[in-house]
Amino acid sequence: MNLANILEPEAVRVVAAVSSKKRLMHELGDLAEATYGIEAHAVVEALLERESLGPTGVGHGVALPHARLDGVDKVCGAFILLEKPVDFDAVDRQPVDLVFALFAPREAGVEHLKALALVSRTMRDKSICTKLRSNNDAATIHTILTEAQSVQAA
Repeated sequence: MNLANILEPEAVRVVAAVSSKKRLMHELGDLAEATYGIEAHAVVEALLERESLGPTGVGHGVALPHARLDGVDKVCGAFILLEKPVDFDAVDRQPVDLVFALFAPREAGVEHLKALALVSRTMRDKSICTKLRSNNDAATIHTILTEAQSVQAA
């Protein structure tokens, strides 16, 4: 499994600002619907439901919201770079500006966990996060994310 199989170039967006965590979830829903055809409302509902179990803000300005949904045939992702960080109830109480969301089939088990581990490893790399934050072009961001893994594996 690699990020190029999970993250379509069209699923990367740079957003100037969102007013809240909930608004960010709506951005992710719109992105998932536009890219993968997953109903935006269902995405927002599933992400918020998952957040109610505990925040997915993992620290250092990174959030990894994720959800299992009906109507999803494979694990897929969406990435948003926020130009203005938003409060996300992160574990370190820092606002979030890098958001990598995962959407998985409801019955996905190991594949969902493997994807989450892969994304988590990638987003823990400080040099990758620095590169992401210094770019505001979606195509460049996609390249940074998808090439990061091949460099790590080498």
